[in-house]
Amino acid sequence: MTQSAIKGQITEDMKTAMRAQDKERLATIRLILAAMKQREVDERITLTDEHVLAILDKMLKQRRESITQYEAANRHDLAEKEAEEVKVIQHYLPSQLSTAEVVALIDAAIQETGATSVKDMGKVMGIIKPKVQGRADVAVVSNQVKDRLSAQ
Repeated sequence: MTQSAIKGQITEDMKTAMRAQDKERLATIRLILAAMKQREVDERITLTDEHVLAILDKMLKQRRESITQYEAANRHDLAEKEAEEVKVIQHYLPSQLSTAEVVALIDAAIQETGATSVKDMGKVMGIIKPKVQGRADVAVVSNQVKDRLSAQ
């Protein structure tokens, strides 16, 4: 397994943010690096790009949930802060898959596994999840797979 290129980019961006004295960006980058370090220490692994994308995806999901909660509580100042963190995190994720690309991946996975019912959802998601990690909301893709398998 090779070291993550994304992690290297994030580390370089941290140095750039420090030199530019961009405090908000720097704080978010440090949060990202701390989450990566935590996973490396906990699991005693060297992170690959796939691991880093999973971490970023999780952080993005947490920020989106926080924004929803802050807006419901009329804390727009905190929601804005979270939205800025979302922008920084998204910078490191690959471009998002289009709806057509997701449908094509689902079709290919269903065909590859020979899935015929919702009982086969685990097999299908096992193939799809690594391909969409960081490029689409896994929960949304999961619902689409469920709908497709229910319709069969």
